[in-house]
Amino acid sequence: MNQFQSLPVISVEELAQHLAQDLHELQLIDVREPEEVAIAYIEGFEVLSLSQFEQWSADIDQRFDPHKETFVLCHHGMRSAQMCLWLLNNGFTNVKNISGGIAAYAARVDATIPQY
Repeated sequence: MNQFQSLPVISVEELAQHLAQDLHELQLIDVREPEEVAIAYIEGFEVLSLSQFEQWSADIDQRFDPHKETFVLCHHGMRSAQMCLWLLNNGFTNVKNISGGIAAYAARVDATIPQY
C-alpha cells in the first residue's frame, strides 16, 4: 500500500469553506518553492519551501502548534503529502493534505489564481 494513501486529506472545496471561516483555528503551510508562490498564492498560508528544509525544520514545533489543525498545500499534492508524513512523524497530530493542491484550487474554487 502507498504510504500516502493513509494520509488524511481535505478537498479544495472543503478548504475554501474553512478559509471563509475563522483562520485563527487553522495552520496553513505551503511547501512550494518561492518562484511558484510568486505565480500563485492563497492568502493565509505560511511558505515553508521543501528546498529550504534545513532553515525551518529545527524550529517547526516552535512556529506551529503540533495539535492544531494543519493543512498542507503544494502544486498537485505530492510534496504536501511528503510534508504531512514528516509532520506526523515529528509529533503533529492533526494534519491534512490538500488534495490536488493549488492547481485543483485554481481550477475548481478560485479562477483568479493563475495555473502554471
